[in-house]
Amino acid sequence: MDKIFPIKGVVQHYAWGGFEFLPQLLQLENTAHEPWAEYWMGAHPKAPSVDLQNGENLKAIVDADPNGTIGAKVNTRFGELPYLFKVLDVKDMLSIQVHPSKEEAEKGFDAEENAGIAISDPTRNYKDRNHKPEVMVALSEFWLLHGFLPEEKLAKVLDGVPEFQSLKTIFKNGDYKALYQHVMELPQAEADQMLLPLIKRELEKKAKGQLEKSDAGWWVTKLYETEAPTANIDKGIYSIYFFNIVKADIGEAVFQAAGIPHAYLEGQNMELMANSDNVLRGGLTPKHVDVPELLKHTLFQAVRPHVMKASSNKEIETIFECPVPDFGLSMIQLDEGLEYVNTTMSLEIFFVIDGDVVLEDKVNTITLTKGQAAAILANTDYSLNATEKATVFKAYVP
Repeated sequence: MDKIFPIKGVVQHYAWGGFEFLPQLLQLENTAHEPWAEYWMGAHPKAPSVDLQNGENLKAIVDADPNGTIGAKVNTRFGELPYLFKVLDVKDMLSIQVHPSKEEAEKGFDAEENAGIAISDPTRNYKDRNHKPEVMVALSEFWLLHGFLPEEKLAKVLDGVPEFQSLKTIFKNGDYKALYQHVMELPQAEADQMLLPLIKRELEKKAKGQLEKSDAGWWVTKLYETEAPTANIDKGIYSIYFFNIVKADIGEAVFQAAGIPHAYLEGQNMELMANSDNVLRGGLTPKHVDVPELLKHTLFQAVRPHVMKASSNKEIETIFECPVPDFGLSMIQLDEGLEYVNTTMSLEIFFVIDGDVVLEDKVNTITLTKGQAAAILANTDYSLNATEKATVFKAYVP
């Protein structure tokens, strides 16, 4: 079979997605006016990519000859293509979430299988037996929640928000877990009593132009910009105040390990993760929320966010640090006429975010334009040439 071939991914129409970015990027029409949230590229059984030359899906291609497609070493270690590559358009906030470790995912999956909970059941937490570390690279100004604030900053938040005064002693005498478990397990009436006046005050501040995106209140008011709540306040709001609010500029990246609580807030990004769909949710979502399971897997410690910077224009390839064996991500920036030459160790997926490139191996030549993707099988010598200035993202197994 061909060693290089164009692939078509799968669009996921989740409610939080935007309506224009992905259709424009993929050069398609959103005729149904649906939200286009994610574009999946890979061999995940839920939505495998398709080889545009023969119509076969990538999972079937890998399953038919794993050593020849993903490589013997990758097949021995993982038994599958171990990553899932995505483009995201985050219009509305995603859920407060945590991803389990590999060991805990295996336990959770087996327990739900033994309990007879169907994979399609909306109350199911574990869709597979894999962990889900992930890395994202901003394609626009991108905002996210990422891990608990350092102790001194969280103490300052609790001290500065009148409604949080009763929480100061809990944090001081306990720890992050004591605080977070307390608010997430509050009876709904008590949570409403605490959060309603806070939301009202933040809405007033937003109306007066007193909030910025670096303020927790900005994101609280975005949740309720059309209508102020009266009851049943989402406890995910506590996370907006307790977590780091992180901004990544275009080309900057953030890695998120298992156990780090997080939520995407706004913007577009490239995302690469282990080949998993396991998400434990704690709020800000209409999907299944399982607070006990979330608490069980949350890393209750301070996180000082590490935003990986974009490379200078002198470097053709920026490799983003991903401290896991499942995947690696790089950004290739080529001026017109420049060439990138490499040999694959695993199956690689290329996605063109801007410009035009020509992908060649010893047999075939493929032209890729903005919004198009290609797969390159393991142990293939190839070159990438830019016919105009281009930016390409590459997913691979290190």
